[in-house]
Amino acid sequence: MKIWVDADACPATVKDILYRAANRTQVMLTLIANQALRVPPSPWIRTLQVPAGFDVADQRIAEEAAAGDLVITADVPLAALVIDKGARVLDPRGDLLDAGNIRERLTMRNFMEGLRSGGVDTGGPPAFSAADRQAFANRLDALLTKRERSQGR
Repeated sequence: MKIWVDADACPATVKDILYRAANRTQVMLTLIANQALRVPPSPWIRTLQVPAGFDVADQRIAEEAAAGDLVITADVPLAALVIDKGARVLDPRGDLLDAGNIRERLTMRNFMEGLRSGGVDTGGPPAFSAADRQAFANRLDALLTKRERSQGR
């Protein structure tokens, strides 16, 4: 298992949780962004900078992610792509996306996009909260603990 992060829009607190988890579990963590990122020195953490452009980081993650990997993203179309490849997706608020719920998320995303393009002010997502951070940390820990148990650690 590798962890891939759509890092351009990922909250800093989520990145901090991921850095600690990668070092603790010795799972390779790769942050992909179109800007340079500062990460703590670790053999388990790396960054990939991609050229600026619409969805360039998403395309790279979709190319790199494989079955059994974990992708951290709030981007629903990217989530759908990597789920189709057999990867798991965790959004920064701690929601696990999978084959059972991704179509519903895509439908809702497309509906809201249609409203926005029609001039409807749909607001935005609520501010990232301490409860979101905790939900993410708990879900990530559960996924990594399950992985360790399956490997007999």
